[in-house]
Amino acid sequence: MTVTSGEVHAMNSADSEQPIHPPARPRQTVEELLAAKGTRPITSLDDLTAETFGTDEEVEEFVAFTYSERRRDVA
Repeated sequence: MTVTSGEVHAMNSADSEQPIHPPARPRQTVEELLAAKGTRPITSLDDLTAETFGTDEEVEEFVAFTYSERRRDVA
């Protein structure tokens, strides 16, 4: 047990062997991180599109559900 500035900390032998901070990872630039993941720059809005919904009806159902959930807790 150690006492530091009025605080009491319990310690055992396992605690004394573990480092206080995790080991430092090597620093990488943003460019290096992007290259490692194989990412490429966004060149158009089409790069951001996704085929989440198969039909317009699915989109309408999702929007209706979202609005109803937002209003559910208001009343």
